[in-house]
Amino acid sequence: MSSTTSDTVATQHVFLHVGCGPAKRQHTTRGFVSDEWREVRLDIDPVVQPDIIGSMTDMQTVDSGSMDALYSSHNIEHLWAHEVPVALAEFRRVLKDDGFVILTCPDMQSVCQLVAEERLTETAYMSSAGPIAPLDILYGHRSALAKGNHYMAHRCGFTKKVLLGVLKAAGFPQSLVMQRQAPLFDLWALASNSQRSEDELRRLVDLHFPLEQRGVVIADM
Repeated sequence: MSSTTSDTVATQHVFLHVGCGPAKRQHTTRGFVSDEWREVRLDIDPVVQPDIIGSMTDMQTVDSGSMDALYSSHNIEHLWAHEVPVALAEFRRVLKDDGFVILTCPDMQSVCQLVAEERLTETAYMSSAGPIAPLDILYGHRSALAKGNHYMAHRCGFTKKVLLGVLKAAGFPQSLVMQRQAPLFDLWALASNSQRSEDELRRLVDLHFPLEQRGVVIADM
C-alpha cells in the first residue's frame, strides 16, 4: 500500500448511518460521499443487511464517543414522542466531542396545509415508491404498511420550531433547522456536539444540506 493511501485511511472520519434501510453512502449527503468519510450502517431491520442491527433508542453496540458524525434521514418520526429524547441522547453519546448530526424528517406544517385544504389523500409528490399523499407523510407509507413492514409507521411529527426545541433540549450546544415546503415537505437539521463558528456551521450546511440551502443565513441556533 502506498504512503498516500495509508495516510488517507489513517485520517478517514467515520459516520453512523442510522436507520439506513437499503440506502448506502451515495444516498446520504454530498459531504459524506467523499473519500474523507467511512460509513457504518445501523438499522433495526436485518433484511436491509446493516453493519449493526439495532434501534436508535438503544445503540449500546456502538461505543461512546466513537463517531465523527451521524446521519439520520426520515427516522425520528417513526418513534413515539416520548422516545425522541432517548434517541437524541443516544446520538449525542456515540458522537465525539466535536461531532455533529445531520437529521431529516417530514415537515408537519407544510403537510398540514394540504390537510386543511381537504387534500389528505391527494398526491403531494411522486417518489420512487410511487405517489405520496399527506396521509402517507403523517402516518407512514400505506403501501409498505399493507405489505407488513410496520417499521414504516409514523408515530410523531415535527415542525421547524418543535425540532429545534427537541435538539436544544437534548443538550446539543448548537443546532439549526431549515424547512423545505411544497413539493418537498421536509426539514433538515444540523446539531453540533460542540460550539462552532458561523463559518464552520456554514461549511457543514454547504457540504451536507440540499443544494438550494447553500449560502443561507445561519440562524435559529
